[in-house]
Amino acid sequence: MASTGNKLRPPGAHHQPLCTRSHQIGSLFVVVSTFFLTRLFDQSFTSCNLSVDQVRTSQGLVQVGPQSWPVRGYGSQLSLKIYVYDVEEIDGLKALMYGRDGKITEDACLKGQWGTQVKIHKLLQKSRYRTRKKEEADLFFVPSYAKCVRVMGGLNDKEINQTYVKVISQMPYFRLSGGRNHIFVFPSGAGAHLFKSWATYINRSIILTPEGDRTDKRDTSAFNTWKDIIIPGNVDDGMTKAGATVVQPLPLSKRKYLANYLGRAQGKAGRLKLIELATQFPNKLECPDLKFSGPSKLGRKEYFEHLRNAKFCLAPRGESSWTLRFYESYFVECVPVILSDQAELPFQNVIDYSQISIKWPSTRIGPQLLQYLESISDEEIEAIIARGRQVRCLWVYDSDSAPCSAMRGIMWELQRKVRQFHQSAETFWLHNGSIINRNLIEFSKWEIPVPLP
Repeated sequence: MASTGNKLRPPGAHHQPLCTRSHQIGSLFVVVSTFFLTRLFDQSFTSCNLSVDQVRTSQGLVQVGPQSWPVRGYGSQLSLKIYVYDVEEIDGLKALMYGRDGKITEDACLKGQWGTQVKIHKLLQKSRYRTRKKEEADLFFVPSYAKCVRVMGGLNDKEINQTYVKVISQMPYFRLSGGRNHIFVFPSGAGAHLFKSWATYINRSIILTPEGDRTDKRDTSAFNTWKDIIIPGNVDDGMTKAGATVVQPLPLSKRKYLANYLGRAQGKAGRLKLIELATQFPNKLECPDLKFSGPSKLGRKEYFEHLRNAKFCLAPRGESSWTLRFYESYFVECVPVILSDQAELPFQNVIDYSQISIKWPSTRIGPQLLQYLESISDEEIEAIIARGRQVRCLWVYDSDSAPCSAMRGIMWELQRKVRQFHQSAETFWLHNGSIINRNLIEFSKWEIPVPLP
């Protein structure tokens, strides 16, 4: 047997030493050391690529502040490159931001419900996800303060429409995708209808809006869940900033009313019912007549002092389904009661709204509503408020680098909207990947407006 072993041994090979116990112990030490060093390296590598507020969990979630974003459909970390158009880059952008005479200021447009147009623009300019190279961008942001400009008389409806069309016609990357990778902000109840020709020009673009419902006066939807994103309303900075706020929440025992409604009637059925209900039950429901001007107009501080003086803040629909009051209520720690059947809310993939608010049928606004609210114990109200306290950071327009902010949530939602390809009834393609229309014309040569859904 020994001679057979010598024949099989390669030329020049030496006898292998016997495997002693010392060798076995040494080998085991090497294996164990290698395992722990590999784990340490993996953890270090992960920490270099994921920020402290992005920790993957075993349930397929990504922790972002107190919220967990689902990995499925979003990815395990934010990986976006967004190009922000410069005001001087495109002829017409300046008018959409500052009016025809350039006299409207950013500070003036920061106030009110349309302030998100300014805040999102400014925060994206400072974002770590911003790129200055169009060729590497996943998405393109089109800045516009058009709602504010219109309200302040900087542009009329016709001028806004003409200017948007003019701006879009100068964007080659808009043309290349049919607008699919371009982002627009429309911060009010009118949504994209502010741009009269939205259905022709930006029907495939990503629209950021607090309004998912149709308005009362329009039959055509400007919101599409597949591509658009619901964003939080613009709560007064004085209530969202860290530290001392405009007013502090009151203990439940010191609140005068069961519920309140702080809004105008506007001839809307639900609001009129609440005003009538307040006359029947003045000790339970506060419903003051709000004025926009004059000596009885509520100042900012007075408004929030009224809002905090009830356990429940009622939020009925007006011209459209959403209301800023829903978001404001979280910062005075008043439980919001949605009385708007078609309302759509932001970040529903990570927030269970049944745990932090109440939604009541708008067709049942009456004494039954107050009876139901009275039946809820203070302990249950405190629990709802505590849960709302954990998620309200998602209503705050802070940097997307913050552990929890509206911008952080918007970036996660934008990541899911990035598309490599999208077909439609008007798109066809050939063996070489060329996109054509039904007349066999290549996409790059299509005439604007591009007829794509």
